[in-house]
Amino acid sequence: MKKPSKTDAGKQIKEFFDDLENKTILDIRKMKKLAMNCNVQLNELRKKFCKRCYFPLWDSKIRIKKGIKTIECKNCGKVNRWKIKTS
Repeated sequence: MKKPSKTDAGKQIKEFFDDLENKTILDIRKMKKLAMNCNVQLNELRKKFCKRCYFPLWDSKIRIKKGIKTIECKNCGKVNRWKIKTS
């Protein structure tokens, strides 16, 4: 099977993450692997799932403190942290 082009992979990944609630952990893992193989950056999309177990973070514990957004995964308990951009 041929590797898809970078633009095709980017479109496929964007469509996939539009409806993340109905996806399984294996589907998310496959999309991340596709992005890595085709050298497509996920940017803001990578903040929609856990770094460790790939569980969607749409219904997790969220805390904001000192300019850092902390999200705790409901599935594995991993704490995902990101800086909040201030303008």
